[in-house]
Amino acid sequence: MSAIDPRLFDLGWDAHFAEQVSPEDGAFPVRVMSVHRGKIAVAGALWEGFVLPYIQGAQPSDDHPTVGDWLMVAGNPPLALRVLRRKNLFKRRAPGDPRREQMIAANVDTVFLVASCNQDFSVARIERYLVLAREVGVQAVVVLTKTDLTDDPGSFATAVRAIEPGLVVETVDGRDPADVVRLAAYCGPGRTVAFLGSSGVGKSTLVNTLRGSDSIATQAIRDSDGTGRHTTTVRQMHRLDHGGWLLDLPGMRELQLSEATAGIAEVFDDFERAAQDCKFSNCTHGSEPGCAVRAAIASGELTSERFARWRTLEAGDSAPAIQPGRRRPR
Repeated sequence: MSAIDPRLFDLGWDAHFAEQVSPEDGAFPVRVMSVHRGKIAVAGALWEGFVLPYIQGAQPSDDHPTVGDWLMVAGNPPLALRVLRRKNLFKRRAPGDPRREQMIAANVDTVFLVASCNQDFSVARIERYLVLAREVGVQAVVVLTKTDLTDDPGSFATAVRAIEPGLVVETVDGRDPADVVRLAAYCGPGRTVAFLGSSGVGKSTLVNTLRGSDSIATQAIRDSDGTGRHTTTVRQMHRLDHGGWLLDLPGMRELQLSEATAGIAEVFDDFERAAQDCKFSNCTHGSEPGCAVRAAIASGELTSERFARWRTLEAGDSAPAIQPGRRRPR
């Protein structure tokens, strides 16, 4: 295999993509940097600009490019020929039309699950984002922001760490560069990180601090309930001073999950293990005799609050729309 062009490596190109490319007359790879209505911005070693968001000769049902994708393009002006096989893909049901799916981002190395240390803090919401990350197979780091709003940020971190052993949790004041620099380890050259979190938790403030700029508008939270309005409206990649790329995604306060069986099993593996010891294989963990899950709750080994969240996700009340793609080891 030939050496990787450092200009492509800088954009996140690696062996996974290089092995999919054979000599093609006039075709070259570019990465999707942002998605707009009717066009997408791309960048590569040889050219950057805008292309139409349609693959030449593709069927209407085929996947269209999304932010983070790698494309092969050719022509003058360049046209997209094909999307290279993704490492992973985040997507959800399209708002207002459950029959359609909306692609969110592709080829992410680490996802920051962002929550704030105020009244909008929700363990259940963090669990939903974590299920999504586990299903897709992307490393997850929980980032707790707005530590200046509480005298005890450690209590919020403790609540998150209780979700599963070894979960990485960072507490930061998103306005303080000296504090945010602890996230730099995930943002090295050629690495792509994404932010997931509800509106008003400080994602855009974090992006601005990591970039050393104020190029992304931020909005104050509503005093009445601690929540904010959506700030980011375009899915796009932002250059980081440490050499990586950051995907700031539109807020998804009500993230809908479906078919995330593997992700739920990983995040709630304590309940999954307990259920294996139930007397009946079809135990609903209600009033059946010999229910190991109920026994574990009664003994204090498991909690009824976490049980309720597990059952809600298993029942599909928040039903996922995730394409696992190529799973990677945890």
